Amino acid sequence: MTDYTPIDCGSYSQYELACLRRTWVRVAWRDPGGQLHLETLKPRDLVTRDHGEYLVAESRTGAMLELRLDYIHRTEPV
Repeated sequence: MTDYTPIDCGSYSQYELACLRRTWVRVAWRDPGGQLHLETLKPRDLVTRDHGEYLVAESRTGAMLELRLDYIHRTEPV
């Protein structure tokens, strides 16, 4: 079992479009420790593992991040 909470299909579709378009987005999320982050990222892919869904994204510095979708609070175009 996992504590992952599936996101709605509309939000998932928006992540898919952002990955296809490779457009920069501003993302607000909490990490597993509860710390809030706000960063501009370029979505690269969506992956499923361990009963959860993740956004693979590149930061402005080139670092690759994997964000659990149910930890993301807000995403907006830049």
